[in-house]
Amino acid sequence: MKLSKYDIGFIGLLLAHVAVLLFVIDNYSISAKEATIYFSDSLNVLTLLTNFSTSLFGENDYSLRIPFVLFYIGSVILLYLLTDNYFRLQRDRLISIMIFMLLPGINSAALLVNESIIVVFGTLLYLYLYKLKEKEYYILLVLFLFIDNSFAILFLALFFYSINKKDNTLLVVSLILFGLSMSMYGFSVNGSPRGYLLDTFAIYATIFSPVLFLYFFYALYRTGIKREKDLYWYISMTALGLSLVFSLRQKIAIDDFAPFVVIAIPIMVKLFIHSLRIRLKEFRTFHYVLLRITLGVLVLSFLLFIFNKAFYMFIKNPTSHVAHEHYVAKELANKLKSLSIYGISTLDKKLSIRLKFYGIKKDETKLLSEKKIGLDNKVIPIMYQNRIITQYYIIDVNNVKAQINN
Repeated sequence: MKLSKYDIGFIGLLLAHVAVLLFVIDNYSISAKEATIYFSDSLNVLTLLTNFSTSLFGENDYSLRIPFVLFYIGSVILLYLLTDNYFRLQRDRLISIMIFMLLPGINSAALLVNESIIVVFGTLLYLYLYKLKEKEYYILLVLFLFIDNSFAILFLALFFYSINKKDNTLLVVSLILFGLSMSMYGFSVNGSPRGYLLDTFAIYATIFSPVLFLYFFYALYRTGIKREKDLYWYISMTALGLSLVFSLRQKIAIDDFAPFVVIAIPIMVKLFIHSLRIRLKEFRTFHYVLLRITLGVLVLSFLLFIFNKAFYMFIKNPTSHVAHEHYVAKELANKLKSLSIYGISTLDKKLSIRLKFYGIKKDETKLLSEKKIGLDNKVIPIMYQNRIITQYYIIDVNNVKAQINN
């Protein structure tokens, strides 16, 4: 089959983006949350996946994160295949894919050890198989039940869709799967109203970028009242609606909802392009301004994602920044190894489990501290581009005990 110029353009975009992701991986250290998942004794998908990958390629950052990059690649390819014939022009299809690839939330999900990109891939796979064969793949839905609790949202969306479609089989199956998911994993709705709605909007604005999310929200609303609602809309609207309703009462785990929301990007792009092209050229100014602002913010967010470590260095207090959880540990472990130290203890349990991934085990004879203790301390500065981000002190516990005894 001969590839079109748009197919070649898509392949080029995807390869370039994967190269960027591989570049970013080298700048990341494992976080405490990721390390806890990796060393967990429970048989969950993330633990099995990361341990299998490191068993093949060694215990390093690339082997830890490559599975999620592969799920990301699969997700982008599936979305590209799904949008064949969805747009009138192929360049519109490419724009839709490019926006999806630039989303801050998608880029983060492609690298971090979490279920989000797996959920995105699974949902798109289901949609693609449905489009390919025009039938439901109930076995796949049953498999989703055992992968992650957030697939309950997909089951509920399929239930609403089946009512509109008048598909009794899908209605019964989706309702049963939703009930099983709730009984297996549950969903907390405790507490009194705390006003987390604005927080949820803010998180979505971070995942999409602010301007894009506002238009995305409008696009779902507009499609719901004016246009034919497809399965994309039902899935995205169910996830978005539930997250906003629950956030009126409690702080939600946005990772459970966002993967289903982002798959409706093609709906938004299609509505915007339709709204643009039905107008005469002299009345398109607002749309072009909106487009430039949106793409500009997306590109800026993407650049911040790529060069986050460079910007991190200029933060006034880097160790207090949220990005700190993905830095320092690898550099610290390398510094310790250069001193032939492969075991050390620390009062910081989060740091300890992070160092464990890089081969630094627990050793009670040496203590690692961010504060100077006594006089005989060996200093390890952690530097990025000649700037000291933080520094640690190595204390010989036996020497300290001897000094105390004397």
